[in-house]
Order: sequence, then structure tokens, then C-alpha cells
Amino acid sequence: MMKLNTIKRAGRSHFVNMGPIRLRQPFPTQHIEMIDPFVLLHHYGPYQISETNNPFDLGPHPHRGFEPVTFLVQGEQLHRDSLGNESVVKAGDVQWTTAGRGIIHAERPTKEFVKQGGTIEGIQLWLNLPSEKKMMEANYQHEKHEDFNVITSEDQQITTRIIAGELDNTFGRIKTQTAVNAFMIDAKAGGEQIIKYSKSHQGMVYLLKGKVTVNGVEAIELDKNQLMEFNQDGEGFSIKAEKDSQLLFLSGEPINETVATYGPYVMNSQTELLEAMRDYQMGKMGFLPAN
Repeated sequence: MMKLNTIKRAGRSHFVNMGPIRLRQPFPTQHIEMIDPFVLLHHYGPYQISETNNPFDLGPHPHRGFEPVTFLVQGEQLHRDSLGNESVVKAGDVQWTTAGRGIIHAERPTKEFVKQGGTIEGIQLWLNLPSEKKMMEANYQHEKHEDFNVITSEDQQITTRIIAGELDNTFGRIKTQTAVNAFMIDAKAGGEQIIKYSKSHQGMVYLLKGKVTVNGVEAIELDKNQLMEFNQDGEGFSIKAEKDSQLLFLSGEPINETVATYGPYVMNSQTELLEAMRDYQMGKMGFLPAN
């Protein structure tokens, strides 16, 4: 019998306001500062986007020192960045940006999507980089929904898309800078599965919709506890879907370094944050026109 990871804590996913956008922020909170190596998780939407309601037009802004990752659940977004990338990210796609020493990017629903109207929902994750990689060259990866490797549970009720890392000798398409797993799990009511991962990782599961019992003992449910964090004392965890559900599983080896954050920068010290602001103002992170 494999040993299941015990549950460290379960947390709610409260709404916060980010400018005109209202979104869920399961961490950081007063109770969970970060889950090393993950610095921040935002669950945005579902929003109804139309020509009269489009708060999700994020103009050019910089990042340094970490990897901003978007898992798009519904809708479509246009990504542009200072490396010259321009791509339309569609439902189920993942964009994995390595900000490194600096990148400027902009995101918004496509003009066609705004015109016809529709729903946008997604997860924005901030994944820390270790100090020796914070000033590496910036990079951008966009992988399409249909290209990910998928594992189906024995009962055929649960499908797991392997975005990064490895599950049961099936590998993700995203090239990562650190040891990380990211799986998107779609479960039909009644479906059961065991998800295995390395004991060296900190692991968590976040519920986007539905209700799921974890390890047969504790449920996570929309608008109640939605985030579950595990102790590093087992080889994985079990899920049973009580309703049709969608989950994001994340795990990674802790970096165990001091983290200093300010706005769009994640560094190791206040001095490095000041350098980042100065470098952005001096144009050292590149250039991206507003439109």
C-alpha cells in the first residue's frame, strides 16, 4: 500500500479586487504566505465579456525574477510580449512565461471574442525562480490544449492533462526551470483516482468547480475550502469526485530562499527590487507598444 500524504491545511479562496477585476486569491493570505516554490495563485472569472464590459484588458507591464503561468479555462486571450511573441491562447491552453531578467507583456481578450461576447476564466500562477536563475534570459512557451499528454483513470471517469512534470511515466510538454508538476484534472461524478508525486515536493490541489473528497477524509468544494495543501510525508493522494469537478494539481521542490516581492517583481532582496524598477524605467526589460 502506498502512503498517502497527510493534509497540512485546507483554505478558502476569497475574492479580492485587483483594479477593475474581482478574482479569487487562495494565496497569499494571512494564513498562507506562499507554498514554496509557488508565490501567488489567482483564479479569475468566470466573467461575461462583451463590448460594454471588458475589464480584462491588461496593457503592457513588466515582470522579473519568476515565471508567470496562465492556465486558460474558458475563452480566449491575446498575448503579446517584448520578445516579439504574439499568440492567441484558447480554452485549455497554457502559457508559461519565464520572466528571468525581464519581460514586458500584455494580455486581453481578442477583438473578435469581445465583439461576439463570451466567458473568460483562468488561473494565473506565479512560480518562483532560484537566485541563480532570476537573471536568466526571458522565454515564452505556449502549448495547446489538444497537444498535452492525457492519463485516464481506471474507471474512465477522470482525465488528467500533464502540463509540466511527470505522472505515471507520462510527461508534460512544458520545459521547466525547476522540478515542478502541473496537472489539470477533469473528473466526472463518482470518478476516483490516485495521483502520485515525489516526496521531495510541496504539493497542493486547487478546485475550480465541483466537489471532491481528498484521501477519503476531507472535501474541497466551490465557495467553501477550495485549496488543499499536503505535508511532505507520502507518495501522493486520492480523489473521489462527488460532483463533476475540475482541479489543478501543483507540486514543486521548495527553493528555500528569502523572497522579496514588490508589484510585478519577485527577487531575493529589497536592493534587487529597486534595481528591477530602475532597469524597467531605463528600458532594460525591452519595449512593447501599447497597441
